[in-house]
Amino acid sequence: MEHTNTLFAKYEIGRLLGKGTFAKVYYAKHIPSGDSVAIKVVTKEQVKKEGMMDQIKREISVMRLVRHPNVVELKEVMATKSKIFFVMEYVRGGELFAKVAKGKLKEDLARKYFQQLISAVDFCHSRGVSHRDLKPENLLLDENENLKISDFGLSALPEQLRYDGLLHTQCGTPAYVAPEVLRKKGYDGSKADIWSCGVILYVLLAGFLPFQNENLMSMYNKVLKAEFEFPPWISADSRRLISKILVADPERRTTIPAIMRVPWFRKGFTRPFAFQLELEEPVSEETELHKTDLENSKTKASSPKFFNAFEFISSMSSGFDLSGLFESKRKRGSVFTSKCSATAIVSKIETVAKGLSFKVGIDKGFKIRLQGPSEGRKGRLSVTAEVFEVAPEVAVVEFSKCSGDTLEYAKFCEEDVRPALKDIVWTWQGDSTCNAGGYGEQCAAELKAKAHFEQGMGMQHQHMHTELELTWVVVKLNKDFVGSFLDNEMAE
Repeated sequence: MEHTNTLFAKYEIGRLLGKGTFAKVYYAKHIPSGDSVAIKVVTKEQVKKEGMMDQIKREISVMRLVRHPNVVELKEVMATKSKIFFVMEYVRGGELFAKVAKGKLKEDLARKYFQQLISAVDFCHSRGVSHRDLKPENLLLDENENLKISDFGLSALPEQLRYDGLLHTQCGTPAYVAPEVLRKKGYDGSKADIWSCGVILYVLLAGFLPFQNENLMSMYNKVLKAEFEFPPWISADSRRLISKILVADPERRTTIPAIMRVPWFRKGFTRPFAFQLELEEPVSEETELHKTDLENSKTKASSPKFFNAFEFISSMSSGFDLSGLFESKRKRGSVFTSKCSATAIVSKIETVAKGLSFKVGIDKGFKIRLQGPSEGRKGRLSVTAEVFEVAPEVAVVEFSKCSGDTLEYAKFCEEDVRPALKDIVWTWQGDSTCNAGGYGEQCAAELKAKAHFEQGMGMQHQHMHTELELTWVVVKLNKDFVGSFLDNEMAE
């Protein structure tokens, strides 16, 4: 590493930023863009010797899961025969520990850091990730004084839970570790993280640790009993919050949702990624889209966009997506087919969305934009629903997430949209029940639909017969058969 100043002709390596037991971290520049990055270099031989390879793999998996503005971003991972390279966001401001080492912080600044910490930890927990080593040394500050959680080397994923649903590995930094971790009887990683957040808040406001003693066992006894005192300069509101967090019994300890409801915490708090839905016409809480609006939209576009066969393949075939071969940026959402008219589909979606208190707007004819009523983990959920025509009296409707949290979007589709639209849906993506050996009314209807589909499409594109057959096969049959089918087609 020390003998070269470039890495894979992509990164120009600079000064050494720091080093630990298993890794060195260098400052670097991304050559094509000129962006600054930090590159953590891990030696494979040493990692294997210490039996740490699983931990390295877990750290990579975790950092890909937790993309959040208050978490250090993992940009890419590269490797040679002897080394692993973590290319990460370069955080210029250094450790929060360096700031705290100079003395206590003002309450407003401590609150800001604590808000960002809780927001990021909440997001990690929503992905099933427990950090397990939260402390000021692992909290970095960027050039705008925003906090970033780093070092997920000791983090835990759900697959590490034992039969009792708890974690059993004792880890973390003694002064910040939760009492239940010390008891060695199993613990909930998310509740242990909340304890560590409470210790961090105390340190920010007090300038020193709540549990400290030269004798390690004496310090552990204090932690186990949650015995600590407040210095006189910590405000009453801050004391109340810390006292609810630093509770020895994890079942009685406060939760992150409860923390976020506390007035002290909410003061000046804004969630990251506060997206706003951009509509061609502003949509207010009171906006009503009547039939006249739909008529106006129809004058702009008398019929929906036509959905070609390969688009139909990639949208309706579960587990077999060809869109990557043709499009690099378009992301598929939840898709269904309908035999209703485009106007009826738009009207139904509008009614359902308003019933869920979503803001609604029509964008260029048969594209609907929806915005959730409340802030989620990554701001308000924003969704588009677009209607396409694939044949006379057959439409495809595609839902796509514009902004907001992916898990909240998935819940919205599964629990809200699907049940509410059942009376206009013909079939959802991947829900087909008529396989090669099927029978009954459903299969008869699908076979009839296939003939109708081919007739309608054939009238518009006689030369696309092979493509039409491929489309229907992909939609109806399993992906293994489709794979061999495509191989045969390409061989011919």
